[in-house]
Amino acid sequence: MKSPLLSLPGAVAAEGVDEGVAAHYGDLFREQRSLADGTGFVDLSHRGVVAVTGEDRLGWLHLLLTQHVSELPVGEATEALILSAHGHIEHALYLVDDGTTVWAHVEPGTQDALIAYLESMKFFYRVEVADRTADLAVVHLPAGSIGEVPEGVVVRETAYGRDLFLPREDLESFAATHGPAAGLLAYEALRVEHHRPRLGFETDHRTIPHELGWIGTAVHLQKGCYRGQETVARVQNLGKPPRRLVFLHLDGSEVHLPVAGTEIRLADEGADGRKVGFVTTSARHHELGPVALALVKRNIPTDARLLAGETAAAQETVVEP
Repeated sequence: MKSPLLSLPGAVAAEGVDEGVAAHYGDLFREQRSLADGTGFVDLSHRGVVAVTGEDRLGWLHLLLTQHVSELPVGEATEALILSAHGHIEHALYLVDDGTTVWAHVEPGTQDALIAYLESMKFFYRVEVADRTADLAVVHLPAGSIGEVPEGVVVRETAYGRDLFLPREDLESFAATHGPAAGLLAYEALRVEHHRPRLGFETDHRTIPHELGWIGTAVHLQKGCYRGQETVARVQNLGKPPRRLVFLHLDGSEVHLPVAGTEIRLADEGADGRKVGFVTTSARHHELGPVALALVKRNIPTDARLLAGETAAAQETVVEP
């Protein structure tokens, strides 16, 4: 869906999976600083919104998700994954329950497949699943924001800020009273700074939760009864994941950022050396300069100097080897 906020002054549309909202509004670093200072908002109205109602909703979701949600308190935010039978990540859900409905926002365009899976698992449970993307828009207020939340709007509050499930028809009036607007590039730069993985960016068809540090935050180790749980338990108890997420400080003298998918090699082996990983997300940060998240082989030394394409990179550990 194309956001009406693309009509705001300076708005430049995002591309790819984030098409439909603004990448920036003309000043990337100003927008980042605004969010870091707790002011402004981010239009995330391109994200999918899924609602689950019915008296069995929490117990039913508990059986399907990697997170412990059977007794999720009203208003408490959490996140959860849906895995394949082999433990690979298929969906990431960002959840809150308001007492009658579990609300989740998900990656753009993934809600149809998610809903199809949930519908296939309803059986005799008293639950209803609905796609609410057409009438609700996700808006993000940064941590520290004193922006007023409109009455009746469901809020998902985390350490990184508040996600609002705002009526889509109210987007423009909300923007008029809660600016300045910050684009998705600013939001993504802060996500990278905080080492937060994103489905479809830090994941591929074989990613397991351990590789990205999602154990504990999105995967509860003291529960079973979900698809892929055997893989999670086996890796946790008996082995190590094949790859690990790292944070990269990139050479600031380079004009261009290494794009997602750029191959990573050991600097000591040069540009023709063996591939040891790849960039997942890169960004220009208002304080840290050019940075990135990347997946590398688990056995790469934590102090090894790396090359992202032709760009020198120093790694910072996110997931321990």
